[in-house]
Amino acid sequence: MENTEIIIRTIKDANKPLKGGEIAELSGLDKKIVDKLIKQLKTEELIYSPKRCFYDVKK
Repeated sequence: MENTEIIIRTIKDANKPLKGGEIAELSGLDKKIVDKLIKQLKTEELIYSPKRCFYDVKK
């Protein structure tokens, strides 16, 4: 499974918006990797930020 898929699944499983650090902790990925991929996923419009520093999956 790719890291981007892991991030999306982690957010979906939480059923709530998560901070980057929470995503890293729950997914087991390095925070720097998570931060980089969050930017990529936002550009691809697969996730969005409902409020500052929180991320959720587009429904």
